[in-house]
Amino acid sequence: MNIIRRIRSKLKRSFDGIKNEKLKLNLLQALPFWVASIFTGLIAVGYSRLFSFAEEGSAYILHSHQWFIFFLLPLCFIISWWIVRKFAPFANGSGIPQVMAAIELANPRTNEKVNKLLSLRIIIVKIVSSMFMALGGAITGREGPTIQIAGSVFRKINEWLPQWYPKISKRNMIMAGAAAGLAAAFNTPLGGMVFAVEELTKTHISYFKSALFTAVIIAGLTAQGFLGPYLYLGYPDVSNLSTWMFPSVLLVAIIAGLAGSGMSKLMLVITKWKRSFKLPWQHVCYLIAGGLIIACLAYFVDYGILGSGKDIMRRVLFTNDKYSAAYVPLLKMTGSAISFTSGGVGGVFAPALSSGASIGSVLAGWFHLSTSDSDLLILCGMVAFLTGVTRTPFTAAILVLEMTDRHNVIFYLMLAGMIAGIVSMIIDKHSLYDHLKFQYIHDLRDEKPTETNIEVEKADEEKEDY
Repeated sequence: MNIIRRIRSKLKRSFDGIKNEKLKLNLLQALPFWVASIFTGLIAVGYSRLFSFAEEGSAYILHSHQWFIFFLLPLCFIISWWIVRKFAPFANGSGIPQVMAAIELANPRTNEKVNKLLSLRIIIVKIVSSMFMALGGAITGREGPTIQIAGSVFRKINEWLPQWYPKISKRNMIMAGAAAGLAAAFNTPLGGMVFAVEELTKTHISYFKSALFTAVIIAGLTAQGFLGPYLYLGYPDVSNLSTWMFPSVLLVAIIAGLAGSGMSKLMLVITKWKRSFKLPWQHVCYLIAGGLIIACLAYFVDYGILGSGKDIMRRVLFTNDKYSAAYVPLLKMTGSAISFTSGGVGGVFAPALSSGASIGSVLAGWFHLSTSDSDLLILCGMVAFLTGVTRTPFTAAILVLEMTDRHNVIFYLMLAGMIAGIVSMIIDKHSLYDHLKFQYIHDLRDEKPTETNIEVEKADEEKEDY
C-alpha cells in the first residue's frame, strides 16, 4: 500500500507541473485506460499460453492412454466446478453475461454486487478453473473468460485511482475492458470495437469512442508484442469462388443459425433444471454423468470433438480433409452444451465457431464443392452459428474476417450473419447472453427471473437511453 501511495503522490506532482488544464485533463483521463490495456494484453498472453499448455497436456495424456478419458474428464469437471463454487460463484461459464450484468449494475449503490462479477479473485479463479476444463478435454474456449478477466482488470484500475483524480465512468471503463479483452484474445481489434457497440451497450459510441479505441489498440499491440502479428486461424483459399454460391450461403446460414440458437436453448433448459439442485452431490452426479457422456462420444466415435475446436477449424480450412461427417456438429454441440453447463469456467465462442465450421464442411461435402467454395461455406457457417448464439451478426462477421484476412468475402459473411440472426429468432427472441445476464442480475437481487422480467428490463433500458 505504501508503494501505491508513493506512486500516486509522484503522479500528482508530475501532472501538477502541466500548465495546460485541458491537456492535463485529457492525459489524466486517458492514462488509466492505457495502463489497464497493457495489463490486459499481458494477462491475455499469459492466459493463452497456460490454456494451450493445458490443452497440450490433455492431448499427451489421452494419446498415451485413451481409456484414461473416462476418469480425467469427470474429475476435471468436478475440480473446475468446485473451484468456482468455493471461491467465486459468479466466475462460472463464459464471462460475457457477467460483464453485461456488471455494466448494467455499475453505479455506487450496487458496487458490492459488481464486485462479485468483476474482481481480482475472479481473474485468478477464471484462469485456474478453465485450465482444469482444458486439461480434461472439455469442449470449451478461453475467449469469453478473457473478456471477464479484462473487465475485472479495467474495473480494478479504476478503483485504485486516488480521490483527486478526475472521475471516469465505471460503465465505460468496463466496456472498454471487455472490448480490449476480445481484441487481445482473438487478435481482432475491429471485432473488439464492434462487439462493444453491438453486444455490451446501446450507448452512443461518441461518449466513449476514444477510450474504447485506445484500449483495444494498446491491448492488441501488447498481445502482438509477445505473440507476433498472427492470425487466429490463417489464410483460407477463397480466390476462385463460383458465381452460384449465394443459395449455398443462404442454406448454411439458415441451418447454422438455427443450430446455434437451438444449442443456446438447450443450455438454458439445462441451466434452469440444474437450479433445482439443492445439494452438492446432485451437481457432482451431473458432472460425472456429463463427463462420461462426452468421454463415450470421444472414445467410441471421434476424439476430434474434444477441446475448443480450433483443430477442427484448421483441418477443414487448411487440409485436404475438408468434409466432416454429419455427426461431427451434433457431437460438438452436445459436448459444448454439457461443458458450458458444468458450472466450471469456459467460453462458448471457439466451440460455436468450430460447430459452425463443421456444419459448413458437412454441406460442402454433400454438394461436392471445390476448395474455394468449401472454404467460403465453412466461414459462413462459423459466422452464422456464432450469430445464432450471440445475436451479433456484425461482430461475428468481423471476427471471422479478421481471423482469416479474407476481405473479398465480407459481403458473404455479413449476409450469413444477418440471415442467421433473423432465423434464430424462431427458436428464441433473446440471445444466450441476454438470458444469462438477467439471471445474474436477479441472482444478485435475490429474485427469480421470468420472461416478463426480461421484457420489463429491456423497456427500462430503452427509456434510460432515451
